[in-house]
Amino acid sequence: MSADAAQITPATTRIGWIGTGVMGRHMCAHLIAAGYTLTVFNRTPSKAHPLLSMGANLAASPAALAAQSDVLFSIVSYPSDVRSVHLHPSTGTLSSLPPGATLIDMSTSDPSLALEIASIASTKQCFALDAPVSGGETGAKAGALSIFAGGDAAAVKRVEPLLGLLGRVRYMGGAGKGQFGKLGNQITIGSAMVGLVEGIVYAHKAGLDLEEYLDAISSGAAGSRSLDLYGRKMVRREFEGGAFVDYFVKDFGICLRECEKMGIALPGLALAQQFYLSLKAHGEGRLGTQALLLALERLNNIRVETLSSSSSSRLQ
Repeated sequence: MSADAAQITPATTRIGWIGTGVMGRHMCAHLIAAGYTLTVFNRTPSKAHPLLSMGANLAASPAALAAQSDVLFSIVSYPSDVRSVHLHPSTGTLSSLPPGATLIDMSTSDPSLALEIASIASTKQCFALDAPVSGGETGAKAGALSIFAGGDAAAVKRVEPLLGLLGRVRYMGGAGKGQFGKLGNQITIGSAMVGLVEGIVYAHKAGLDLEEYLDAISSGAAGSRSLDLYGRKMVRREFEGGAFVDYFVKDFGICLRECEKMGIALPGLALAQQFYLSLKAHGEGRLGTQALLLALERLNNIRVETLSSSSSSRLQ
């Protein structure tokens, strides 16, 4: 099966999109702004209303959407959702996706599921790519996501005009490799977040000005994207927004299962998973991942914060 097909342009390419939540709505907006006509499906239709006002159409089911799509995107919450929207025998996308069409799943999911979907798509003369993303809502808004693409190289190349509107494409290899790339990203973030929070707790107990402390380490070897995005949110106790704790628990669980299959031990990942599970157990699963500070505060029986948005902090 060749990935060569008609050139992708707003005039020739019908785009479908499943999942118009925090990430999906911003990603869809970039495609609409570039002149593409989108038909969307969301399990909660009200979440698609802002896109409908921008000119998108609404489909009744994933299968109905797939039947009228040349390129079909999805970004949903859990692997069970990915399986349902694509592999359900009557309402799933692969029950009706036209031959020659391309399915691009941008959810963070199981590599084995990505392989399964790609295999079934191939039997229907379609392409299925796994292309999970990193960058959060901020990256989605800016069209600056990092996209971990897995699947047929020529098929990835063909859809780059679309993916390029959403961020920068990084080709990881064959089917499932995009998911492996994203999971490695999550492992790195998890350990980095634990280190960031432990440094903040230590600086707090040492009586340092936390804003000055964050400024100092950001320009040195400890500087990181996690620090830039979350450091000040932590010390200012801004725990709403960003990637949800629930999703980190899900991602780390997938990572740990893959580690078991590979026969490798990643203790930093396991520790991060335990901290995030403790947040979920306290009913904090819908807070942003910067809420990790709360878990370390409970462990040490302290409260960390700045007095204001200016450079000031207090040891309590």
